[in-house]
Amino acid sequence: MKKQPKRMIPSFANETEEAKWWYANRETHAKQLSAAVKSGEAAVLTKERLLQRIATSPKPPAPVVALSIPQEDLALARKQAREKGLPYQTYIKSLPHETLSARERRKAG
Repeated sequence: MKKQPKRMIPSFANETEEAKWWYANRETHAKQLSAAVKSGEAAVLTKERLLQRIATSPKPPAPVVALSIPQEDLALARKQAREKGLPYQTYIKSLPHETLSARERRKAG
């Protein structure tokens, strides 16, 4: 299996900037992905492989926390998640992480 060169993905100020970068570099990344699949470096992640990875993962599962979310906020989160192509629970879970991380960076900086 031949290792492909490390792919460098820059940081982006916003999703629009990121989308433009991916679009501008789509042919390069398509070639890299094809080469990775041909070399065996990349493969389809089947349900069985995913379950095996989860089962052997050293990371313990996150604790379950129940929150009451106003109906309007839930509807907005579902709409935004749909626009991003994400399950709404995954999207909602990412929001505290992003906010807390940003506040921590501001505090440190």
